[in-house]
Amino acid sequence: MKYQIDPKFLTNCFEEFVFTPSTVGYYVHTNPLLERYGEMLGCEVTFDNKHTGYITLDGEDNSKTVMIGAHMDTIGMLVRRIDPDGAIRVRQLGGQNFHSLEGENVIVHTRDGREYTGILCCQSHSVHVFDDARTLPRDEEHMMILLDMPVRSKEDVQALGILHGDIISVDPHYTLTENGYIKSRFIDDKAAVACALATIKYLKKNNLKPKYRTIFSFPYYEEIGHGGSYIPEEVSEFVCIDIGLIGPDNDGNEYAVSIAAKDNFSVYDYGLTTRLIEYAKKAECDYVVDIYYHYGTDGNAAVKAGYNVAHGAFGMAVYNSHGVERTHIDGLLNTTNLCLAYVLDI
Repeated sequence: MKYQIDPKFLTNCFEEFVFTPSTVGYYVHTNPLLERYGEMLGCEVTFDNKHTGYITLDGEDNSKTVMIGAHMDTIGMLVRRIDPDGAIRVRQLGGQNFHSLEGENVIVHTRDGREYTGILCCQSHSVHVFDDARTLPRDEEHMMILLDMPVRSKEDVQALGILHGDIISVDPHYTLTENGYIKSRFIDDKAAVACALATIKYLKKNNLKPKYRTIFSFPYYEEIGHGGSYIPEEVSEFVCIDIGLIGPDNDGNEYAVSIAAKDNFSVYDYGLTTRLIEYAKKAECDYVVDIYYHYGTDGNAAVKAGYNVAHGAFGMAVYNSHGVERTHIDGLLNTTNLCLAYVLDI
């Protein structure tokens, strides 16, 4: 059976979270937002020492605990240094594609809560001035932030309270078309957050319990590899909702849910992945099964950390991953349907 998911809730939830900055390790704004959604859904939100948020639902059978993960962190940057002329040099957090970021609006978040906008550009920023404007590598060594402030020196920037290590977030450029296309940075993985919360909403609205005790987790370090390095000891299955990929080796598309069989670290658990495929069929999902190359999930981090868990992964596929990504509302609906089918063990 196909579950009737509210598409408006999905897009509204995604929009609210995608416009709330949560660069790797930066939980200042999104954890209060998660608590607000928890209150709206009638759920308590708890946090561990890494500030991962958890929503736990009792199951029909509490002798087994499973976990759904949707990482809250997004790729971004840190202040690396401040040049004598006041330009800010950056260090990436996660797998940035600086070609996608050139000319982008950014926000520098200071430790004392101030925010300053700026633009990210290449040091050879103009084809009218620099011979290598088209050829200079777009990387950490050649990209810089110019603040939208009248600063002329390192001291001017420091006087604003900006320090090495300050978080830098990026404008998501969210757009929803009338026919359901979602174009935005950070579909990876704010769309998965929306799908997880939509799953909880459906269960609550319809007075349904998961088959087993189910934890929904929202970690902050997936993009640098250790978001899942801690999971509660009682978890026996860890399923990550994360983006699917589109490319020559992949059947993934923007309308379906992609089930991962393997990534660059490991195959996913054979039995769990087989069950996910069967759940997708029973829930009448448009689905594909793919393997990935430059890709990993928090399930990998849990396995590498030595946890005794079966791990799996699925999610909506996107074009232009780690750039301004594109997917479709149908991809989110199919992903949420599969999530419901899994937690209900249909």
